[in-house]
Amino acid sequence: MPLEPASTILAPYTVLDLTRVRSGPTCVRQLADWGANVIKIEMPATDDKGQLGGPRAGSDFQNLHRNKRAMTLNLKSPAGLEVFKKLAAKADVIVENYRPDVKHRLGIDYESLKPLNKGLIYASISGFGQDGPYAGRPGFDQIAQGMGGLMSITGEPGKGPMRVGIPVADLTAGIFCAQGILLALIERERSGEGQWVQTSLLQAQTFMLDFQATRWLMDGEVPPQAGNNHPTSIPTGVFETSDGHINIACAGQPMYLRLVDVFDDKEMLHSDFEDGKSRSKNRDRLNAIINEHTRKKTSDEWIEILNKAGVPCGEINTIDKVFESPQIKHLGMAAPMNSYERGETHVVSQPVMLSRTGSSVKHPPPKLGQHTDEVLGEIDLSADDIAALRRDGVV
Repeated sequence: MPLEPASTILAPYTVLDLTRVRSGPTCVRQLADWGANVIKIEMPATDDKGQLGGPRAGSDFQNLHRNKRAMTLNLKSPAGLEVFKKLAAKADVIVENYRPDVKHRLGIDYESLKPLNKGLIYASISGFGQDGPYAGRPGFDQIAQGMGGLMSITGEPGKGPMRVGIPVADLTAGIFCAQGILLALIERERSGEGQWVQTSLLQAQTFMLDFQATRWLMDGEVPPQAGNNHPTSIPTGVFETSDGHINIACAGQPMYLRLVDVFDDKEMLHSDFEDGKSRSKNRDRLNAIINEHTRKKTSDEWIEILNKAGVPCGEINTIDKVFESPQIKHLGMAAPMNSYERGETHVVSQPVMLSRTGSSVKHPPPKLGQHTDEVLGEIDLSADDIAALRRDGVV
């Protein structure tokens, strides 16, 4: 029996999860958290040391792999391949993030499985795409951050390239892949046919450049590093207070004039700061003036004063402070979960709320092979069949 779904939305759909590490599991988490019947397929092992993505008890694994079932299956064995094909014949979706050649070597690529299931949606995440000059390269988040331009616009000017603090290429590739799967499921309602969904870390990272990309594509400008300053909206950045730092985001002339009113500083009305272009040219001088003011009060005081005046301002939290925030608590961003390995704990909730059919964390990450017999029974294998597969090391 499939688990009680985390949501009713995707409950009719079965997903075979061949993913490892982060980008693939991020994709599948989106499906599992919205109710899909996800079956995580891993190599048989006596423990989880050979499984990519960290130890099962680790916080990273726990956050990525909730709300799914798990089975073991050796896809390199002929018997394992036959079992997988039976599963694929009944599945709605398969998700994998192998290097592009691996699925072909195993015989589990889209073209090999399509004849078994006309409606199959097969989703692939790679480092650089399924073909092209870089397709065979191993892909990791930091490599994609560098090749996708992000590290050239992150960090302080003159201090060299800097990675961002989260694996943004992995995460966005996973989320975009989940979006592609949902699009394919919607289209299948009309055509009755599945299709191959593809994305990569490099594509996701390049897409996420957004306005920084069009500064080059449309304006011919190579964006530089800007540190904590916004590259085009000035003054926007980090400013000192008497007890720490705050962010101020002052976009546009009306908001700037509100900031001037709060500080009651006529120097900020000088022609050097009269519009966005002049403020950009004289950014460092303007920031120094603002810092002189913000150092006179605490962060909490400025957050209250500036927001009341209509100037966006906020604290700069460490991760512990994020989850102490009354707004984060109100939004329920820390979901309780009873883990097999860790007991009562919390993971990060989905950031989208639906009024009738929301997401929840119903189930902790499964133990290795926890549902193997159950899943095999669903494709009509007998207890003797399963025992033979286990004896031969197939499951």
